[in-house]
This record gives sequence, structure tokens and C-alpha cells, in this order.
Amino acid sequence: MKLYPLFADLSQRAVLVLGGGGVAERKVAGLLAVQAMVTVNAPVLSPQLRRWVDEGLVAHRTEAFQADWLDAVWLVVAATSDQAINREVAAAAAQRRIFANVVDDAALSSFHVPAVVDRSPLTIAISSGGDAPMLARLLRERLETLLDESLGALATLAAKLRKRIRLRFPAMAARRGFYENLFAGPVAALLRQGRPNAAWAAAEQALASTPVAAVGSVVLVGAGPGDPGLLTLRALRALNEADVILHDRLVGAGVLELARRDAERIEVGKQAGRHHTTQDGIHALLLAHARAGKRVVRLKGGDPFVFGRGGEELECLRMHGIPYEVVPGITAAVACAAYAGIPLTHREHAQSVRFVTAHCQSSRDTLDWAALAQERQTLAVYMGVAELGMLQARLIAHGRAATTPFALIENGTRAEQRVVTGTLAQLADCALKHAVRSPALLILGAVAGLASSLAWFGEPPLTATVEPDSAPGARRPINDAVEARSSLLAAIHQA
Repeated sequence: MKLYPLFADLSQRAVLVLGGGGVAERKVAGLLAVQAMVTVNAPVLSPQLRRWVDEGLVAHRTEAFQADWLDAVWLVVAATSDQAINREVAAAAAQRRIFANVVDDAALSSFHVPAVVDRSPLTIAISSGGDAPMLARLLRERLETLLDESLGALATLAAKLRKRIRLRFPAMAARRGFYENLFAGPVAALLRQGRPNAAWAAAEQALASTPVAAVGSVVLVGAGPGDPGLLTLRALRALNEADVILHDRLVGAGVLELARRDAERIEVGKQAGRHHTTQDGIHALLLAHARAGKRVVRLKGGDPFVFGRGGEELECLRMHGIPYEVVPGITAAVACAAYAGIPLTHREHAQSVRFVTAHCQSSRDTLDWAALAQERQTLAVYMGVAELGMLQARLIAHGRAATTPFALIENGTRAEQRVVTGTLAQLADCALKHAVRSPALLILGAVAGLASSLAWFGEPPLTATVEPDSAPGARRPINDAVEARSSLLAAIHQA
């Protein structure tokens, strides 16, 4: 190693910082966070440094640097723009064996300020030895995404129980097993859920109980619509802690690549007309792996509570006493519309949005078609590719204007995204013409008309064209829709 890692206790210890600008301000902020007694030497101070001085948090010296000031401090930071002063400070510090940091000058520094991931009291410091500070910062950013904020509370809880844990488990192997369960089991989960009292009670119970086989858990995770960049930080953390991942067919390879490398991956996807794994089969897999003591991630496309059967899976887990958490995901309607440049609501066009699925006979018969046909609202239709003709006919039959704009978004947020636009009268024919396939989302309403002008991702939208009806016997799709509306209304009256 080039540098010896060291964490310094500077609480109530004197530190000198030279410089009054933004760099010095950042250094002082870090020192104040650990209760150091800071003196700043600069003729002019930044507004924030001036406030700290006025509040009595920082002492201020305006005269030229004097080497004997270092006799009263534990360390010094030179953050001036004057290289001569910085060299003078470093030399004076070396003569007195005082640690000195000269900002952006590794050769003059006897200690370096690392990039820090703060989960107090847990602290992670990253240094490149001064050779590649930007790389250290990049690594810090990556670790920030992986390490949950609740780790600090977990470390505090473990510290409070440390003596009792050593007494309860004098053997190292048993103690290690207890800590592994403490850090990865129900106690950690309760802290992530913002339930510190319940976490403490669970830790007390675990400490008092006879050791038993570990009980696993399930995290229901929304993977978003496909772009790995839309995965939430908490979802990423869950994937990196998983022993087993049960994932839907539509969860992309890019998302799975972010998971823990040695996690077992099981596809349990369902597709219209073809069920790879039944819902009961998914329930059985969740229970089997959790009962084996594993950390299971149930990874669903979009959001697990929006047409994802997440509620059914939680009911099953609760019934069988399996601990669980839920990590929401960006649902397809929100993400796909955004990637197509379509605002789901707009002051001039739509004051509400409805999420709808109509992929089978039972679901279509329970929909309130009259309400869905109302104007000034946006419909986001999931899993509707196979039913576009039926959707078109019923909406027009119940009064939705045949000229209402639509956008079909195929493979939304992915590199292969396609957007097809037109009017409701053209919907079914247009989807057939362009061979639209699942996964595809339908956005219907005036806002869909903004896709052509606001599109920003992927290729420009494909625009539907209406065939001329000048030829003898020719029929435009709008006439077909109107005829369908009349037929449906007649059937309703007869009923």
C-alpha cells in the first residue's frame, strides 16, 4: 500500500485551515462534522465561512501565516491558491511532524482527505493515493447507491448489544452466525422499513432465543420497464443481497446483470396465451426458497403493485409467516410515456389518467366503458395488444371521439423502442400494419398527440395514414368504427 489507512479522532482538537474560498469551505465543513476546533487563516472569507465565524463555530485569523501557529494544532490543511504559501505550510508542518494536506498536491501532502461514504457510525473512506482522485469519487458514488442509509442505525444497534452478544455466544463460530443473521435478517429489514423499535425488539428476542435455523425473506422488487438506469437504488441493493431471483420474462438482461453474480436466477414469466409458470407455482417457489433460509428477490417488470399480482404474492407470504419487503418500481405507463415524450396529464388536454388492463374476457367485461370513453382524460392500457380491435370498437361505441390521438409504445425505454401514432379510428389497422408486438403500451388521449413534437428517445414516431375512400367500395377505418359502435349500442339496448 502507498498510504496507511487511518481514521483520526479530531473531536475538540485544534486544526488549522489556510484559505477562505470554496475549497477551504468544504474542508472546514468536514472538520466541523467531527467537532474539530477549526481556525481559518485568510484575508477574505466565503459567505458560509463568514457565517461560521460569526456563529462562533470557527476562529479567524487575517494576518500572514506564521509557522509557530502549528505548534498548537494536530493537523493543517492548506487550501490556498498561492503555491508559495502552500509549500511554506507543508515545510513547517514536516519540521514539526504535523500532518499536512495540501489540496491538489499529493507530493506536498503527508495525509490525504479521502472520498467518504457516510453511514455514521459506519464510515467508508476511499483513496487513490492522490493519483486518481476522480476515480475515488466515482467509486464513492457507486458505493452510495449500494449501501442503504439504515446501515448506520444497524451499526449503532450492534454496538449497543456487543458486550451482551459476546457473553451470549462465547464461541467465535456461534457469534459469527448470530452477527450474520443480525446484519442480513429481520432486524436489518425492520431498520430499512423505518421501524427502529421493532428492530430493537427483534434483536432482543434473537439474543434471548435458542438458536434456530435461519428463516429467509422475500423482497418484492419493481424492475421498471426495461432501461436498467431506471432501477431504484433500493432495488439495486436488494439485487446485490439476493440468494435467489425469481424474475418475469420481460425483465431485461441489463437489469439482471446488476444483480449479485452468484445469485440463482429463475425465470417465472407469463405471457398472454402462454403461462411459463402458474401463479400458484410462483407462490410455491417463493415459500420453498424462503423456508430454506435464503434471501429471495421477486423481480417484476414495472411496479409490482400495478397489474403485477404483487398483492397476491404478499398475501401468500403473510399467510405462511414469511418476512417480506416491497421496493416500488417505475410503472410502464409513466416510464414509456416519458420516453415517448408524452405527458400523461396536461392542463390543456387531460386532468386525470386511468391505468387499465383488458387482456382477457373476464377483465374486459368488468371495465366501466362509459367512464373510460369520457374526454379530457388519458388512458394507459397495459397488456392490450391482442385486444386493440375490441378496445377501439367499445370506446367509440361509448362515445370516445374517433379522432382521439393514440400512441402505441413498443419496447418502451429500451434501445429497440418504437412509437406508432394515429387516431382511435386507425388503431387496430395501424397496429396490424406495423406488426406491433408485446410488450407494448397504449396511450390514448389528447396528450398522445404531443408524441410527434416532444419525442426525444429513439427513432421518431411512425405516423398512421388513412387510406383514401375515393375508390368505389372503399371503406375507411373510421366508418368501420362507427358501424361497430352502432352494433354495440343496439346489443346493449336489446340486453
